[in-house]
Amino acid sequence: MLQNNFFEIKGPFTLKELFPNQKIDFKLKDIKPLNTAQNSDITFLDSTRYKDQASNTKASCCITTEKLKEYLPDTCKPIIVKSVLFDLAKIVKKFYPYADIDYPDQSLKEPNTSDFPDVKFGNNVLIGKNVKIGKNSKIGSFTIIEQNVLIGKDCVINSHVMIKNSIIGNEVIIQDGCKIGLKGFGFIPLKDKNLKFPHIGKVIIKDNVELASSCTIDRGSIDDTVIGENTYLDNQVHVAHNVKMGKNCMIAGQVGFAGSTTIGDNVSIGGQAGISGHLKIGNNVKIGGGSGVIKDIEDNSIVMGYPAIPFKNFIKNWKK
Repeated sequence: MLQNNFFEIKGPFTLKELFPNQKIDFKLKDIKPLNTAQNSDITFLDSTRYKDQASNTKASCCITTEKLKEYLPDTCKPIIVKSVLFDLAKIVKKFYPYADIDYPDQSLKEPNTSDFPDVKFGNNVLIGKNVKIGKNSKIGSFTIIEQNVLIGKDCVINSHVMIKNSIIGNEVIIQDGCKIGLKGFGFIPLKDKNLKFPHIGKVIIKDNVELASSCTIDRGSIDDTVIGENTYLDNQVHVAHNVKMGKNCMIAGQVGFAGSTTIGDNVSIGGQAGISGHLKIGNNVKIGGGSGVIKDIEDNSIVMGYPAIPFKNFIKNWKK
């Protein structure tokens, strides 16, 4: 994972500072997903879906439940809680106190062309501090690129685009009106005031991706949101936090991906399909337009309908 340089981090904290009832104590530098955490990090486990990652985690400790602690290695201390996401949100807020709200970037200003000698800008473009843009890229009018964003060479970023908390590869095309790297939809419902879940991840868009107009790509919550090489998204596609999309995918208009779903390579999805969260969609999968996917799909499958079923079964049912 590329280093997170978009959000100010506090700490380190001791375990007792985070969970006062713990009997032992040690320092924790950061909070990370199971698969990237190191021995100075805290992580979390809230579903058996991630038990394989849990068994191999290098984290010092893990926020989890009594039922799930058995999947952790002996080197990882379980922190038993009633609601993993509730306690996780509170801990992330301590490490990253400014990541639960998208505050305006106060460093924005018109680009100094001497800083970007090989980049062409339209009118009324605003650039934040430490932004890097590769050679021969073109930025359209009224576009905003916030601090620390990285954009590769030979990119075309069109007009009225907003980019924050993102790393973008080479030869990427982003059409008018796209919003990339904003906070995802995440909160803990409470009676008096909902607890906002901080989003400390980023968006990674790899080489030769094209996003058509008005797509929205949320940054990751704890992990990152990733769009693989040579993947094309049609107009008004929404990609939620932590989605991992493979290479050579073709996604038609108004498709929506819920959070933390993994999409394989060479996947084609028809317009207005909906993909539920925390699913695994295999390689070479085809999903018909208007479908609702609510469970994992194996490699080389063709599905359609709501709920999505094998295409041959869908046709048989339709003929009835």
